[in-house]
Amino acid sequence: MIDISDAERQIRCVTSFRELVGASFGGETNAICWARELGGDFSEIVKNVELRGNITVVEREELCGLRLSEQGQVAREILLADLELLKAHGASPVLNVISHYDRDDACPVLPTDVYSFHVDRSPIPTDTFLCTYYGEASEILPNSQAKKKVLIPEIRDELGELYDGADEGFESFLSEHFFDLHYQAQPGARPIGLGVGNLWRLAIDHPESRVLPCIHRAPLEKPGQKRLLLIC
Repeated sequence: MIDISDAERQIRCVTSFRELVGASFGGETNAICWARELGGDFSEIVKNVELRGNITVVEREELCGLRLSEQGQVAREILLADLELLKAHGASPVLNVISHYDRDDACPVLPTDVYSFHVDRSPIPTDTFLCTYYGEASEILPNSQAKKKVLIPEIRDELGELYDGADEGFESFLSEHFFDLHYQAQPGARPIGLGVGNLWRLAIDHPESRVLPCIHRAPLEKPGQKRLLLIC
């Protein structure tokens, strides 16, 4: 039985960037949200960026050079402000226009693309920041509503058939191929949409973390609609 209060325990809401970066994860809380209602026309940014493949990185110089309406300029100023806030915090934000992500067809047993529920991992203490300005928003899932896929017996058995090595090396095999980062939603699970305009900070798997990493995934894009995403 899924407890809908799981979401309330997982997420902490704040009202400023200072609170966003200063708040601590703890207990079951591994996602912090700076909820915002943004003005401006972000779709105009998407329409004016020259696409270069299915994912286009929008550099600051290109963003500043776009010819935009008044509402498009409002959107641009918000993007530039967010980029500067994150850079000043020591992060390395990237602004992307996304048509779609590549699918992982190499391992049908356990695909490891970003459309699968997964967590991020780092060898050093850090967090994931993200904001969807236009298009479908990412989703997170309470840890109590998911199970690590490599612990599901039938999936583990199939991965074992793919592994060609000594038994003691199997766990390293799972980690090296990122299989251990992916999760399956339990029956009745309720993913939480992150919304448009909200800036999120998500806990990741690193050696000094005191909380479980935040399980999340990219959304399936609507046909013909791109996404404008900031992530670092």
